[in-house]
Amino acid sequence: MTDDRRGALGKVLKRRGKLLAEALRPPVRSTGGGQARPPLPAETIGEPYVAPATPRLVESPVFVLSPVRSGSTLLRVLLNSHSKIRAPHEMHLRTLHVHLSRHFTADAMRALEIDKPELEHLLWDRVLHLELQRSGKQIIADKTPPNTLMWPRLHRCWPQARYLFLLRHPGAVVTSLVNRRDAPDLAQIHSEVLAYAEKLEEARQVLGGHTLTYEQLTADPAEVTRGICRFLGLEWEAEMLNYGQYDHGTFRPQLGDWSSTIKSGVIKTARQYDESTELPPRLAELAKIWGY
Repeated sequence: MTDDRRGALGKVLKRRGKLLAEALRPPVRSTGGGQARPPLPAETIGEPYVAPATPRLVESPVFVLSPVRSGSTLLRVLLNSHSKIRAPHEMHLRTLHVHLSRHFTADAMRALEIDKPELEHLLWDRVLHLELQRSGKQIIADKTPPNTLMWPRLHRCWPQARYLFLLRHPGAVVTSLVNRRDAPDLAQIHSEVLAYAEKLEEARQVLGGHTLTYEQLTADPAEVTRGICRFLGLEWEAEMLNYGQYDHGTFRPQLGDWSSTIKSGVIKTARQYDESTELPPRLAELAKIWGY
């Protein structure tokens, strides 16, 4: 290689190195001397930008809000057995995030009137829309229990969403968790169940929706599913109760209940709470509020 070519190549590599360093360097504000860097996104300097809501592909999805171990998988497969309702396994939308990887990305999105939460809302909405399209049905329902803990975010994303509030006696939830875990920590379980119960009751007080209990669902599934269908504006279908004859996907951990009970395809009576077992005062209070 000639000296001229080596010199030209060196200049090119040096220029590329400067550009790369410039792109990777975190933005800083000007202190009065030299050329100012692009300003920090407002979110990082104490002036949070909240983007306006964008149109939704799915305007009125259905969300089942419930504590864990409250029969939500049973409700899910009953809903999914309706010819017009798609209720897939737990979708865990709250765990889907977007990453703004460059210092200027937030500014670029803000110029489009979009912020990071709204970008995530667009992603969540697209996931629901894709699943609904694939199913060929009219309504999509998500029954991921941790959605209960973030219901304000769901409400912000879908102001026209509809909600099914699925209750179960808090004591029965505690018992189910104790029986399911190795070396269970009762205090930790009480805290977990209380967190779900508080957010669920909060959602019931703020959002419009339809309330049902796991105990009622298993005792009289026909009547309870009729009430759900009326709430959703659908005709009731008796075939909903025979959920075992339909394909609901694989029952496995992290996607819902995977016990032999749900795999049986038969609705079984909910286990009752042993009233002799003492609950923390607030959980006992919520149980009374819920009619137990």
